[in-house]
Parts: sequence; structure tokens; C-alpha cells
Amino acid sequence: MTESLLSLEAKETPARIAEQIEENEHTIAKLGSHLKIMQPRFIYMVGRGSSDHASGFAKYLFETETGVPVVGAAPSVTSIYQRKMLLEKSLVLVVSQSGRSPDVIQQAQMAREAGAFVVAIVNDEDSPLADIIDVILPLKAGEQKAVGATKTHLTALAALLQLAATWSHNKELKKSIAQLPEYLNQAIESPPVLNPESFADTEHCAILGRGFGYSVAKEISMKLKGLCGIHAEPFSTAEFLHGGVGLLEHQLKIFNTIVEDESYASHMSYIKQFEQSEIAITHIHQALKNIPPRLQPLTLLQRFYLDLTPIALSRGIDVNNPPGLQKITRTV
Repeated sequence: MTESLLSLEAKETPARIAEQIEENEHTIAKLGSHLKIMQPRFIYMVGRGSSDHASGFAKYLFETETGVPVVGAAPSVTSIYQRKMLLEKSLVLVVSQSGRSPDVIQQAQMAREAGAFVVAIVNDEDSPLADIIDVILPLKAGEQKAVGATKTHLTALAALLQLAATWSHNKELKKSIAQLPEYLNQAIESPPVLNPESFADTEHCAILGRGFGYSVAKEISMKLKGLCGIHAEPFSTAEFLHGGVGLLEHQLKIFNTIVEDESYASHMSYIKQFEQSEIAITHIHQALKNIPPRLQPLTLLQRFYLDLTPIALSRGIDVNNPPGLQKITRTV
């Protein structure tokens, strides 16, 4: 089977991140120093689609590394409701592959006018977004031709990791990030985490995760919906018990996203409760061992992206031309 454009781009990720680490080192160092002096009151995240899932990752990352609260923007508050936010002395992180969605651009402009320090993590360095912010952190992902974002999402997560490690002066995390390209190469060569058989006779499913694993579950769910035609919804394992568990009576298939970090024991205790109740659960678990916890979301997604093409094909979908999707989505 000829490799899809999606898989080919995903396989570029290790080299792209290696380039990003080298070329952004000076900018990251200056930005980290600025943030230590500035001491932002909170971080305001702006993004859509996979970029919004990077925001979910950033919430757990910056709150655990720096203690600074992270909130996600609702771009329509500015673009539709025409309201300005009180963002003085905040750090606004705008994550965008194209830097061209009108609502994201408008949100960045509003934040700048409101007194925020605005940083754009963007792939297109010549985009309109790059002209209206304080600092740009280039993704260095190269042109995205596939409809589904793979390398651009992973390079965004890598940039967030570099910024958090530098800002918090976490030497251990910085050291592990230097090895990230090699870990991603290992993930490419590792066994699949999901296969077509995992979704036999599946039309609806829930993807569970906790903490960083929940941010991964969101990205997995969106890719399954958009590229494979599978209705998948992400849930925090804790929140699933507050209501989502009622869906099990309707033969909802359950998938468990495993990230072996501080959340693992709590998360798996809930999963074991489900299994003891004879609820079938498919585990999304990477075969790699000894991956640093903060890097596991990236290595898990790296492998998952390569699993998408055969899953889509088994359902009669060309992952290069999924129905209804476009590479760049412009929303207001």
C-alpha cells in the first residue's frame, strides 16, 4: 500500500523538531527570561482544531511547571460578540498552523490592544498573524499539504515544552527535550497503538484520558471523526463518571488513553472499576519504555498518526481526501 500524504508528513516530525530546537533556542531563551521578569498573572490560550488541543496540553504543562493559571479563549467573544477581555499583564499564546483564520487574528489583535504580551506559535512565518504580535515562535514544520495536521501539531507541543522548560528552569525537562527527536523516531518504528480491527462494527466510541492523557484523547477523537468517519468523543476519566458512563447502556465502545505520569494511578483505578463491571475497554498504549512522562503524549500521537491511514481505508475513506474537510479552515 502506498503511504498516504498524512503518514509521510507525520514521519517528517523528528527532523522538523530537531531543526526547531536548534533554530528557536535563542528566541526561547530570551522569551523565558522575559517571562521570569514579567511574571504573567495568567496565560490566555488561543487556537482552533488541533491547535486548541495544544492549548489543552499547555494548560497541564504550564500549570504544573510554573503554577501560572491557564485559560482557553472563546474567539467568538471577540469576533461575534464584539467584546474585549481584561488581559493586562497576561501572556497570550496563539497557536496556529496557518496564522490566517480571521477569528484567531482578531483575538490576537484584541489581546495586544488590551495590554497582553502576545506570542504566536505559528508555522507560516509570513502570515498576517505574525505582523500583529510581540514574539513569534516558528514551528519549523515545513509546508503542510495533508488535510489532517500531524507534524504541525507535534511541533506546536514541542515548542510549548521548550518554553515551559526554559521559563521554569527545569533542567531535567530541557535535557529530555533534546532527546525528543530520537524518541519520536522510536515511536515511528514501534507497533501500532490502534488498528482497523479495533473499530470493527464501531460507529460511536468514547476516548478516555486523564491530565495530559485527556489532551491526547481530544486530538485522537477529532482525527477519528474527521479522517475516519468514526463518532468519537473525548472524556476526562473523572468526568465520565459524572454522566458519560450512562452511555454504556447504548453499546458505546470505550478506549483508554494511557500516559504514565502522575495521573496514571488515579486514572487506571477508574479503568479497573469499569473492567470489574465487565465493561470492555481497548487500551491505547505505546510499546515504548522509559519515555519521560512529559514527552509521552507526543510519542503516543506520533505512532497514532501512522495508524490513521489503514483505519480510514478499512472504512472506505481516502485519508488524503476526507469528506468535508479542508487543510486551512477560516472561521469568524
